Amino acid sequence: MAPPDEDASELSDVTAVIPAGGVGTRLWPLSRASAPKFLHDLTGGGRSLLQATVDRLRPLVGDRVVVVTGARHADAVRAQLPDIAAADLLVEPSPRDSMPAVGLAAAVLERRDPDAVLGSFAADHVIGDLDVFADRVRQAVHVARTGSLVTLGISPTYPATGFGYIRVGDARRVPGAPDARHTDAFVEKPDAQTARRYLETGDHLWNAGMFVVRAAVLLELLEAAHPDMVRELRRIAADPPSIEQRWGSLPRISIDHAVAEPAARAGRVAVVPAPFAWDDVGDFASLATLLARTGQDEALKVLGDRRLVVNEGSTGLVAAHGGRTVVTLGVDDVVVVDTPDAVLVTTRAHCQDVKGVVATLQRLGREDLT
Repeated sequence: MAPPDEDASELSDVTAVIPAGGVGTRLWPLSRASAPKFLHDLTGGGRSLLQATVDRLRPLVGDRVVVVTGARHADAVRAQLPDIAAADLLVEPSPRDSMPAVGLAAAVLERRDPDAVLGSFAADHVIGDLDVFADRVRQAVHVARTGSLVTLGISPTYPATGFGYIRVGDARRVPGAPDARHTDAFVEKPDAQTARRYLETGDHLWNAGMFVVRAAVLLELLEAAHPDMVRELRRIAADPPSIEQRWGSLPRISIDHAVAEPAARAGRVAVVPAPFAWDDVGDFASLATLLARTGQDEALKVLGDRRLVVNEGSTGLVAAHGGRTVVTLGVDDVVVVDTPDAVLVTTRAHCQDVKGVVATLQRLGREDLT
């Protein structure tokens, strides 16, 4: 565990909340419902994405880390994070999207400290430039203490159509947060032409779903449109065993739709531009690019046991997790994912279509593979 630095005392009112959910179906067959991507080491660094997320937050918040995960993954999370206190692992009986997960953590933290600030950071992202990351989190905390919902907006590196965007407004004048800006709006995933315009104008940032806010403020904003959800979340926080009876009544809704978008329209959201390296590892093409950034300069990137991969003139990516030798011969931009019970062979150009393969397997009744 990384020891806390001086930020842990400066940010003594801050708890990192890590929603650990989602399957990552575009990374099938490596990522599945039983072993989603946040439990995997996808960088070759020896730590899962979840463990790496905790590693970069510990220096900022010390032991104040809360993980929210599903019942199916609770044991695996405990095994990967043995230092997490039992009270700091919140287990959802069933997936209800990001708002109930983060809202539950907010209700728990509100009971512990009415002035608590939470920072919500996904369990399955890869982040570089950790000094910049720490600085922008600190700035976000300063703004959150004024009563705003604050998001970290990623500097776009290409005209992505798979991400939502944040339209940046005028500067916010908050001591300790020189880069903070007003958020004019959250924008849905754009078409290619619109995304190119966003990149050219420079007034839009990627929405990576990283939020910093007082726990009580988050519940206040949520209560405006979903009072029943807030009431149930507070009841669960007061009586944790009641989650089994109450959880199913909560709607499935993301934090973007439930809180961030309406709060932005009401002028309650700020953004801190976040010019650090960021990747949500959304598919195997993204993974190949990530491995190139982390030092693999071979034409064929390898995840897993390199001794199992023999390459003769191919480019692309091989994930060798099946215990078998994989030979690639003269194929450009190939993607081979070998696991003990399934093998995927595709190209980088078709990586976004892997999600459809999972849907096909489900229609065929092959839930054992998904």
